[in-house]
Amino acid sequence: MNQLTREPLESPGPLLLVPDAVLLPEGPADGYAVVVADGSFRAVGPAEELARTHPQLGAVRLPGHLLMPGFVDAHHHLTQSFGSALAFGEPSEIFRRVWVPLEGALDEESAYVAAKLAALEALRGGFTTVTDAGTRAAVDVDVVASAARDAGIRCVLGLVCNDAADDTEDTARTTAVLENAEKHLARYDGDPLVHPSLAVSIPEAATPTTLHRTARLAAEAGAIVQIHVNEHLAGVERSLVRHGLRPLEHLHRIGALGPQLLAAHATLLTPRELTLLADTGTAVSYNPVASAWKGNAVAPATAMAERGIRFGLGTDGTRGDGFRLADAAEFAQRIAYGLATGDSSCGAGWTWLEHATAGGADAVGLGARTGTVAEGLAADFLLVDLTAPETALSWDVPWELVRRGNRDQITAVFVAGQLRLWRGRPTGWDGPALVRQAAELARAAVEKAPITRVHPTSTAARRRSTAL
Repeated sequence: MNQLTREPLESPGPLLLVPDAVLLPEGPADGYAVVVADGSFRAVGPAEELARTHPQLGAVRLPGHLLMPGFVDAHHHLTQSFGSALAFGEPSEIFRRVWVPLEGALDEESAYVAAKLAALEALRGGFTTVTDAGTRAAVDVDVVASAARDAGIRCVLGLVCNDAADDTEDTARTTAVLENAEKHLARYDGDPLVHPSLAVSIPEAATPTTLHRTARLAAEAGAIVQIHVNEHLAGVERSLVRHGLRPLEHLHRIGALGPQLLAAHATLLTPRELTLLADTGTAVSYNPVASAWKGNAVAPATAMAERGIRFGLGTDGTRGDGFRLADAAEFAQRIAYGLATGDSSCGAGWTWLEHATAGGADAVGLGARTGTVAEGLAADFLLVDLTAPETALSWDVPWELVRRGNRDQITAVFVAGQLRLWRGRPTGWDGPALVRQAAELARAAVEKAPITRVHPTSTAARRRSTAL
């Protein structure tokens, strides 16, 4: 393991960073370096060339390290972190029984701490961007924005725009929702770390008017709308009964599909729906761990890649670990589709790294800002130690990062050119103290919330099974 020191990386001025390799879109480039200044990559190229063109900068050498883009979490629920462990062993549509009640029990303090705890876990797992699908806690959404800023992570911040409280349309309610949506998009315009987004929990939670108008508002603002789409069989069936169309088809009919839409999960897709995604440029958040923990199916991500459908990888708040997410993305495709067809590659390592970084940034509307180590883009990156036993014997770095990389190898995390995490600990604030505070607040929130779990705890289940 390489024992670097953090002091040279915290210089307020420009940095010339010289790792062993830089992960570029075309693959790892040995002998490359980067210049970081004012939060962005000022230059990327061969180390000797950058040293010659920037003679005023002393090179910070990073032996044994790979400099790579930070992971982009394309789907998260930051204020649900207090209940992450409540999802184990539960059937689908857990949001009705766990997440909505839990978020309803949060006040301003607990919502802030829950969001900051989720951001800390994300940073520890190598994520430099998280995409929050909107809190249902009864707090100003700026509480979540403040938590993300204070943690030092980039955040695509959703505002929930549900307006279908029953089967009847309420013009006043719809007008109020759309006015709030416009204010939210304007509120964070120009914010360096928080990027506004609109969100609808599921298509049936909003009227056709709101689904159509939020799509247009987002498109005009260069933002995205996040909607959980075709995730659970029960939701698909309700849409067929109500509209005679599957959820994605319903969104298409009312004009909500397009590059501004991020369809979360999209696990249950027909061939026609894949064509709709491809033809409209709609993006998807592929959430493989969520499928394993609480879903009905695995999204056909290798088919999406083949058809040019835009998609990123999302945790859905399951676990904030970028390397394990990339591994799960490939592994889920292998189990669900590859084994039956004899596909031993399932997209190979490069596919999942690309969609965990640049592809994810594109899916959440930040492709022109982050996700790639390239001149002019935000300096959101990781320093990964490749001398660890898992990756020291290197033959194919992309595959090795996907299959064998782990967050213990992340030496440093940078967001907007600033060192945010060093060897698993946040810089500038007390991570362990936050975890202790979160543990206390979480117990109170879970006890207060009217949560309904189908499965008992593992210990209780074991006692019950041995008693039979």
